[in-house]
Amino acid sequence: MEVKGAAVASIPKFVNKFHSDGYDEWMNSLSPESQEIMKEAFTSMWYPIEPSIVEPTTQLCRIFYDGDLKGAWLSGRFSAEMALGGIYKVFIKFGSPGFIIKKASRIMPTYYSPSAMETTDFQAKSAILRITDFPNLDAHIEGRIGGWIQKAIELSGCKGVEVTIPKSISHGHSFTEFDISWL
Repeated sequence: MEVKGAAVASIPKFVNKFHSDGYDEWMNSLSPESQEIMKEAFTSMWYPIEPSIVEPTTQLCRIFYDGDLKGAWLSGRFSAEMALGGIYKVFIKFGSPGFIIKKASRIMPTYYSPSAMETTDFQAKSAILRITDFPNLDAHIEGRIGGWIQKAIELSGCKGVEVTIPKSISHGHSFTEFDISWL
């Protein structure tokens, strides 16, 4: 399982921006392999998922959020801001939530390989996205993806965006489901 460097590069930037006083503690808590990746993750490269996303996110949750997955969610939101900034911001801002949700099946494999996501339900103010293929999906990654989805929908101009994960691969289900609603 691999992850694109664009997702990886957002993690040390997140820690540095929101927890700069604990950056060194976080970095020193990582394995040597993970530290190397965090020091210089290239956005266009692919990295093994465990040392590049799972370990750093697990450690930031442990150190800054008392082990709560909120840290994974917040770092996912930050990753969406980074990924959807610049020229992409125009497309997102003028796109509808439906546009973003319908693109999810194509976006997912550009960040995680192998992976697959599909839209199983789409209504005027809600949608369900389902990850159907993602070997050994970790709860921290599910949290990052949930936060990413939430921020992306917010960037399209929606208010009151809620994302829940009623079923997840990390908890033994055959898929991970993101139940999304907005005002």
